Amino acid sequence: MGGSRHQMNKSHKTRFASKSSRNVHKISSQDKLKVSKSVGGIAKGAKAARLQRNKMMREQKRATVLKEKRALSGPSSPPRVIVLFGLSACVNLNAVEEDILSLLSEEGRTTTFPAATSSEYKLRTTVLKAPHGDLVACMEMAKVADLLAFVASQNSLHEADDAVSFIDSFGSQCLSVFRTLGLPSTTVLIRDLPEDLKRRHELKKMCMSVLAPEFPEDCKFYPADKKDELHKFMWLFKEQRLTAPHWRNQRSYLMAQKVETETDDTSSSGKCTLVLTGYIRAHSLSVNQLVHIAGAGDFPLSKIELLRDPCPLNLRKGADLMDSENDIQVVSCLTADPMKQEPLVVENAPDILAGEQTWPTEAEMAEAERNYKEKKMKKKRLPKGISEYQAAWIVDDSDADYSDSEGDDDGMVVDDAENGFPGQKLQNDFEFDDDKASLNLRDSDDESETESVMMMDGDNLTNEQIAEQIRKIKEEHAEDEEFPDEVDTPIDVPARKRFAKYRGVKSFRTSTWDPKESLPPEYSRIFAFDNFTRTQKHVLAKALDMLQEAEECIPVGSYARLYIKDVSAGIASKLCTLSKRLPIVASGLLQHESKISVLHFSIKKHDSYEAPIKAKEELLFHVGFRQFTSRPIFSSDSINASKHKMERFLHPGTFSVASIYAPICFHSLPLVALKSQGEDTYPAVAAVGSLRSVDPDRIILKKIILTGYPQRVSKSKATVRYMFHNPEDVRWFKPVEVWSKCGRRGRIREPVGTHGAMKCILNGVIQQHDTVCMSLFKRSYPKWPQQWFPLNSGSE
Repeated sequence: MGGSRHQMNKSHKTRFASKSSRNVHKISSQDKLKVSKSVGGIAKGAKAARLQRNKMMREQKRATVLKEKRALSGPSSPPRVIVLFGLSACVNLNAVEEDILSLLSEEGRTTTFPAATSSEYKLRTTVLKAPHGDLVACMEMAKVADLLAFVASQNSLHEADDAVSFIDSFGSQCLSVFRTLGLPSTTVLIRDLPEDLKRRHELKKMCMSVLAPEFPEDCKFYPADKKDELHKFMWLFKEQRLTAPHWRNQRSYLMAQKVETETDDTSSSGKCTLVLTGYIRAHSLSVNQLVHIAGAGDFPLSKIELLRDPCPLNLRKGADLMDSENDIQVVSCLTADPMKQEPLVVENAPDILAGEQTWPTEAEMAEAERNYKEKKMKKKRLPKGISEYQAAWIVDDSDADYSDSEGDDDGMVVDDAENGFPGQKLQNDFEFDDDKASLNLRDSDDESETESVMMMDGDNLTNEQIAEQIRKIKEEHAEDEEFPDEVDTPIDVPARKRFAKYRGVKSFRTSTWDPKESLPPEYSRIFAFDNFTRTQKHVLAKALDMLQEAEECIPVGSYARLYIKDVSAGIASKLCTLSKRLPIVASGLLQHESKISVLHFSIKKHDSYEAPIKAKEELLFHVGFRQFTSRPIFSSDSINASKHKMERFLHPGTFSVASIYAPICFHSLPLVALKSQGEDTYPAVAAVGSLRSVDPDRIILKKIILTGYPQRVSKSKATVRYMFHNPEDVRWFKPVEVWSKCGRRGRIREPVGTHGAMKCILNGVIQQHDTVCMSLFKRSYPKWPQQWFPLNSGSE
């Protein structure tokens, strides 16, 4: 316990330091005179520099905020979009829309197209009503909303699960989807409050307490029954600094106010030009960019017309323009330059002679089998003295000459099937059947391909067949949860042929697997990057440089008309019909975003979706403004791992990774996956998530477990049966390690008998009730969709 308790600091060792190094931290006398001069009584020295730097930072932030405010609410900014969403079905959105438009409309303006303009508020606004029950329309409106106004009604107050609620089931589902997409600026309008002040205040307070946890902290609540209350809301909305999701600010987009078509006689049959009219938002749009039309696909632009604004804030300047909506003056026109325009490249054209594919296709195998049978049955007639080796050099056309010149008795008949050694025919047939089996059984172990095709072809099935399919899927889902990855070895097919594409892996974590080995034919049609992060950085920098060229771009906030060429006539007619129900959005694409690759999404099953989601089922992916159909496979979300285990179902409550073939997207983008419920019903939300990466080399391994049961046990040795059904399969899988469910590991020694039993030795004592297992792996890939975009079905 002895010794001093006070702190002992280590002394500075300045004994060997020079005088200059000792004084290096001091300020010279000349510098002291420079910084010590006070200007207007401001503090001296380093403090003055610090205050000056802070002042400059405040001024820069103030200038940035002022610039954003002028861009969003100035006379050159596009009209603000207010989306009214009813939290329950009994909310009257028509009355709310009429009250807002009557507040914004003026006597000199008789129309609200394409926006309601108010000189009193110095504001231009477009009001949209989200139809209750139509999930897709609500999602598309939320994507373009500058302000998402949730309308709650006192008439919708009900008790659910011993709790007071203003939100029904559809409203709760849409709220979760809006959170996934990213909420813009939000507000809550409370309607149908009573006239009694005390009762009115109580209901307003209760509504705020119930709804506050569902919305962001900065969300404001306004009563919206009287004109004065709406006036206060509109005035605060005008002064409000709006926020938008990050992904929406990365690309320019146009919400179409008009959707028209123009037939082009010079183009091929079935094609037309789609004309979209509206305001350019977020960023400037280049005429040389590709654009994506939500649900229709990617298309090039032929030209862009800059139009005179039909609803300016200043009524005197725009009075002569409001006489007719159709007679809009064209200010300028930009035409696409073929030398600078981004090419529309979707799939890669593989070079067949380049040897890119290491595995023959099924068509090539069928052709080889047909040629082999023709050659086997063909007989050659040869002259005397011609050996078999010389017969291989004789052209088929010369056989007739020999047969004419020589008699039938002088020649000999050679049958190609009888050439060679005895048993060669049987061996060749076995090798060919083995290869063919491995090709045909690429996805046959889970029957997902045939079942997904049957599920997509639901129109040809009866209600009983559909119910039977749903029952089978639910049984498979329950079995997969109880016995994951376990499969039964078929009795009628040898296991070495049934599982020909599987292999054993010593360690799932550390064993190597070549990502370029035995790739499917679809990989020759996709694109890959050496360094995707570096490519994304270059693409974003190039997009900024392109937007700075004023000669090729339409500035943000301009009223423009886009001429989109090479659009199918069927798709154009569908878009004209859809424009009456939901907004049609055309968003600009960055470089490479029209090309196909392998995309990986972090995905989670939605809480409201109860049906099982099987791998390779067709889903509709909403990724930002883009929509495309896909057939994903699911895998585990392993961190810092080179291999990932495939999951047959998307299990609830956990995040998985969904891998699909899809057009390239630069993250970060939100994902909402919809599952079709039939033509007469709206699709349901199946899963939500976000874009994770674009990487075709991500290795996803499908795991199967073959099980056997000990018949006789002697300490660490056991005779196992029912894992295989013939001794040849035992010898084939002998190098693969076996393990037991009680934690033992071992290997196969030799087959026993003729029914597939085998002797195994393990690293410990094995119990009689234990189960011996063998893990096999193969690489799995997504399924290529039948069409890329939802509106393409039936449009050709």
